[in-house]
Amino acid sequence: MAYLALVLPRFRHLRTPFSRDQAFLLLAAFNQFFIAIDIYLAHNISGGIKPAEWIPIVAGTVCGALLIFSGVIAIRKRDLASALANLVFLVSIGVGLLGAYLHLNRTVLLNEGLVSIRAVATLIWAPPVIGPLFFVLIGVLGISAAWIERPVDSGRLQLFAGKTVQMPYSKTRAYLLIVAIFILATLISSVLDHARFGFDNAWVWLPVTAALFGFSTSLYLGIASRPNPGDITAHGTAMLLLIAVGVVGFVLHSESSLTSAGAIVIERFLRGSPLLAPLLFCNVGLMGLLALLAPGEESRI
Repeated sequence: MAYLALVLPRFRHLRTPFSRDQAFLLLAAFNQFFIAIDIYLAHNISGGIKPAEWIPIVAGTVCGALLIFSGVIAIRKRDLASALANLVFLVSIGVGLLGAYLHLNRTVLLNEGLVSIRAVATLIWAPPVIGPLFFVLIGVLGISAAWIERPVDSGRLQLFAGKTVQMPYSKTRAYLLIVAIFILATLISSVLDHARFGFDNAWVWLPVTAALFGFSTSLYLGIASRPNPGDITAHGTAMLLLIAVGVVGFVLHSESSLTSAGAIVIERFLRGSPLLAPLLFCNVGLMGLLALLAPGEESRI
């Protein structure tokens, strides 16, 4: 049964356009495009994009397009679509790991050690190490969504040629644990960005509080084998709060990049508060809500 149906029984038989797995795959494709745009804006800060910096931009765009294509052919050729999607997600993981290494290498953290006061200061002002790891998380999320779980909530995934693999958790719990990791990565990224300004604005504590709340509820639901309706309600509330925080953050970041007369100057948007960063909170909030939908291929809540 869907976790959402435990809280809202009237939605138990409501049909949706996509199954939960299909919704996650669609979200993964959107995330590839989103990250490609975000990286393009971030790499433009230096005034030009170096050849190596085009790798995640091109990879995100191509991966997103291939995922959309795999979704189309999945209607008639599910095995081929799953194989293509898994290949795309493996590439995404590889791009993320490579990007994290290059960012670490640029910060000289690999030479001076990761645990030191100097390392913390370097992390705050250097190219974001967490950023490329979102490619890895999207890859893990996508691989989890690409395989059918039968029986539902058994944790047994169907692979090629009738082969199966038994996972330690059901897909629902796995999704929730992945969402928890996504929220943690978003929290760390937000803290490092806001640390540059010393947390002197009270508004910057809002995403920290919301993310900690969302991380706690997602982690608990992922660990708990039989959560009660109160636990699920708390999680749903936390996800809605994250979406609201993302919208508020997007508005505040937009306003901070406007001139005193309210005029739009592209240079200020490129070099000012990262415009798309707050939308990561909307992204993880939506993921957390999707995890509450009904498991299985049927498009039911």
